[in-house]
Amino acid sequence: MALIPYLQVENLTKSYGDRMILDTVSFGVNEGDKIGIIAKNGTGKSTLLSIIAGNEDYDSGKITLRNGLRVAYLSQTPDVPRSSTAIDACIAMTVGDDLHGDLRERAERILTQLGISDTNADVEHLSGGQRKRVALAAVIVSEPDLILLDEPTNHLDIDVIEWIEGWLKKQRVTLLMVTHDRYFLDRVCNQILEIDRQQIYSYNGNYDYYLRRRQERLEALSNEHARLKNLLRHEQEWINRTPSARTGKARYRINAFHDLKDRASVNLTEREVNLNVKSSYIGSKIFVAHDISKRFGEKVILDNFNYTFARYDRLGIIGPNGIGKTTFIRMLQGLIPPDSGYFEIGETVRFGYYSQEGIDFDNSKKVIDAVNEIAEDIVVNDNVHYSPLQFLQYFLFTPADQQKYIARLSGGERCRLHLATVLMRSPNFLILDEPTNDLDIITLSLLEEYLLEFKGCLIVISHDRYFLDRIVDHVFVFHGNGNVEDFPGNFTQYRAKQAEKTKEVTIEKKENKPRRDKAERPVRMTFKERREFEELTAELDALNTEKAELEAIFNSGEQIPDIAERSRRYDELLTIIDEKEFRWLELSEKS
Repeated sequence: MALIPYLQVENLTKSYGDRMILDTVSFGVNEGDKIGIIAKNGTGKSTLLSIIAGNEDYDSGKITLRNGLRVAYLSQTPDVPRSSTAIDACIAMTVGDDLHGDLRERAERILTQLGISDTNADVEHLSGGQRKRVALAAVIVSEPDLILLDEPTNHLDIDVIEWIEGWLKKQRVTLLMVTHDRYFLDRVCNQILEIDRQQIYSYNGNYDYYLRRRQERLEALSNEHARLKNLLRHEQEWINRTPSARTGKARYRINAFHDLKDRASVNLTEREVNLNVKSSYIGSKIFVAHDISKRFGEKVILDNFNYTFARYDRLGIIGPNGIGKTTFIRMLQGLIPPDSGYFEIGETVRFGYYSQEGIDFDNSKKVIDAVNEIAEDIVVNDNVHYSPLQFLQYFLFTPADQQKYIARLSGGERCRLHLATVLMRSPNFLILDEPTNDLDIITLSLLEEYLLEFKGCLIVISHDRYFLDRIVDHVFVFHGNGNVEDFPGNFTQYRAKQAEKTKEVTIEKKENKPRRDKAERPVRMTFKERREFEELTAELDALNTEKAELEAIFNSGEQIPDIAERSRRYDELLTIIDEKEFRWLELSEKS
């Protein structure tokens, strides 16, 4: 089948002052492609999407979109109209004016599926995550030909992320996306674009395929680099023993030598994060929570909560946004007082807190000056000393980057700086609140390696399923109303257990329906019971037909008017059918 081109980017170049972001980048997007873009923070991922969306200029190159192509764009921090309701803002943000079907009904259905149950709520009172859901709903409602998504999973609940993941897999949409969510990439994308050293590399497969092929590319690059260095040594010897010649051949070889020198001088590890920062010693007594209770008005966060943190405890915390996860970890550190109960903290405990909000850096300061204010001498592993300049280089801040004003840092760079200020204190009890939101995949992978070797206690709040699966060995599941479940295992194991429980309940419900003992059964139905049995048979046929029709609608992948009403009717049908089938079985056992 012939490929239908949707987007062509040719020799795209973009710089900010003397800093080159994109250098002659070229690639194409065809109908049906689902492409994930991977690159280190600050290398132009978000800029690239913004340029394609028409929101930002570029220096040179060419961008060609197919005529009549409808494009929808979700930025990292979408601008949602504040003086509006959620549903009106969603409709206002849709693109195009020829959308089929009832727009308001479709918007209400998508908002409900994204967890905005009150579609008439004022945007001004919504959280950042909820506002992002409104913007995402507008993208979906627009029914675009090409979707541009910049970190769509940031600040979203796991349930919502999995819904979006399922929707993108099911729909025949064309997608160009920046995300650090590796499960999301693996399950949605069929192509990966990697931006590395201002060049772009394409991998025709999902994230798992990309990892294998990228390693092969890096090994080949390393081998080529070694070959060039050997050749350079040979040519250097020739230059040293050969006087400057005026012949064309000699001049050509001299010019080639300088070109070779540039190529061989590339530092293949210059952008690798080194997190070789160990924790300080932690004693056997860590942390004990005694009968902790906390509520805000009618909202119960904890109710007589007790827990003893063991040495090297690795805990993940999951649950819907707004349920109290951040309040919980802030109470652990004494930043918020409990209503009742108390904490015992071991004398050797040294907290390191990476907060979701980040540090309130002074934007008028340079990176190096901000770190100097915290410590001029950084001691790690008890006896290794670093200057702030040396330490920041381990976190991808080159000497030139360290002279940048904080106001000019990208979101990911600010997060990296925040992480550096946390780890520079060598904590032994790390508390990380949504650490994956703005870190690139490379930094995330290295942070994971650091945490796997971390000799201390660890608490992580995260919606990143891949991150949780690698790092934690048990999870607190916040269910609401003070109910906190401690599950022994990682996130995927918890999800599997939940699915198993749901299956067991369904089977048990069917198997445990009470039946009359044969000895107690009447010999035959009465006339009234016979009429009831016939009516039940007809009713069950009609009810099961209606149930099957609703299931066909739900599985069609098409827009569904009055989705909330239809969902309620479906749940009602299940209850009615269950009750009537039980009575039908009772009567059918009579002769």
